[in-house]
Amino acid sequence: MAAKETRIIYRHIGADAWNASIDKYLSDGGYSILSETVRRPREELCAEMEKSKLRGRGGAGFPCGMKWKFLDRKSGKPIYLVCNADESEPGTCKDRLLIYQDPHQIIEGIMCASYAINAAQAFIYIRGEYINGYRILMNAIEEARKKNFVGKNICGSDYSCEITVTRGAGCYVCGEETGLLSSLSGDRAYPRIKPPYFPAVMGLYDCPTAVNNVETLCWVPQIFKMGGEAFSKMGNPLDPGTHIWGVSGLVQKPGRYEIETGACTLGELLYDLCGGPLAGRRFKAVIPGGSSMKILRWDEKFSIKDKDGAQKEVRTEDIPLDADSFMKCGTAIGSCGIIVMDNTVDMVEALANLNQFYAHESCGQCTPCREGTMWMSRITKRICEGWGREEDVALLKSVADNMCGRTICALGEGAAWPTQSNVSKFKEEYYEKIRRQKKVGGQARLDNNSYRLI
Repeated sequence: MAAKETRIIYRHIGADAWNASIDKYLSDGGYSILSETVRRPREELCAEMEKSKLRGRGGAGFPCGMKWKFLDRKSGKPIYLVCNADESEPGTCKDRLLIYQDPHQIIEGIMCASYAINAAQAFIYIRGEYINGYRILMNAIEEARKKNFVGKNICGSDYSCEITVTRGAGCYVCGEETGLLSSLSGDRAYPRIKPPYFPAVMGLYDCPTAVNNVETLCWVPQIFKMGGEAFSKMGNPLDPGTHIWGVSGLVQKPGRYEIETGACTLGELLYDLCGGPLAGRRFKAVIPGGSSMKILRWDEKFSIKDKDGAQKEVRTEDIPLDADSFMKCGTAIGSCGIIVMDNTVDMVEALANLNQFYAHESCGQCTPCREGTMWMSRITKRICEGWGREEDVALLKSVADNMCGRTICALGEGAAWPTQSNVSKFKEEYYEKIRRQKKVGGQARLDNNSYRLI
């Protein structure tokens, strides 16, 4: 079965003569769903979202309808909607194209979602590096306001809602929803402890808040149009809809591909759509969901149950492209940012690069994360520089193991998982690198058990 795309959210991306103007969006039926939505009962819309079983597309995969259901509507406080457009996970680039090329689809999704949860104020939190994206969104919001799709009495109804765009300062931890809310409210971007700071109860300004990813919000008008039950039958029923896979790394045709869940396998995506490995090379490993997910060897085999409950053995390239299948194989799809590595990649160097990133991006609030990311970075760096000891391999894994489950937010796990899986699955490469460097004299000074950590 050859892989093929099913473009729904990406239907305008790369289309001939398409541009980001509101006139072009309106010519394709844009904002018609919003016009119908603001005249429907809110309870009905929230029920449709719950029936859809849409999983959040930001990384955690929490059901969107459930998130809306948890909102504290009895508190008497205002409800806020926040669009998470931070997208700072390495290997992830799917939301960027929506921001730059189809901003009105995002705005319509935000307005439909805001009406459904009865929010009179919505925010877009965009990463600071998306400077042009910020300008495009600001221009698009102004265009929508002039056409009565944002602001007072939307589409002639009695519903009013404003959108504010806020630029982040390039902080990775703001991709985590409570860290984002801290930043958005003007505080240091420290993630918050849950409980009590569940955003649905104590979110922005300690008010009930729904935080949804760009791609998630783009699905909202589509679900309101087709109905939640119809959407739930699209693709894998445990993870319905499509996913936009951003493929980067060592393939012939890196890019972004929108595929119905479970419609093809990882191997079919990388060979049929991405053209396979570079000439004369072979695939070695992939990270399936941005750099913070556990790595998979290309030659790995897994024993999983299929949809009929039968046990079967699959290779990495045979894993269906849906969240449930990757979880059965010991990893997760995260933000769907597939990073491909071939046989030319030094896995120790690759991990050292990631560890340096996480050590830099840890907010420092939690001791296990602050110290653990720093030590993992230092250990991998000293191995790469020729100062490693064989016992460093076990030490590296131990540091990662002791970070998991001991931090306020998921950055600790996100930094530890690549180390745990990389060291476990490519352990011999670490020992070989250390021994080879020792033979050529690079580690003569370590014979007296001296340390070098820089």
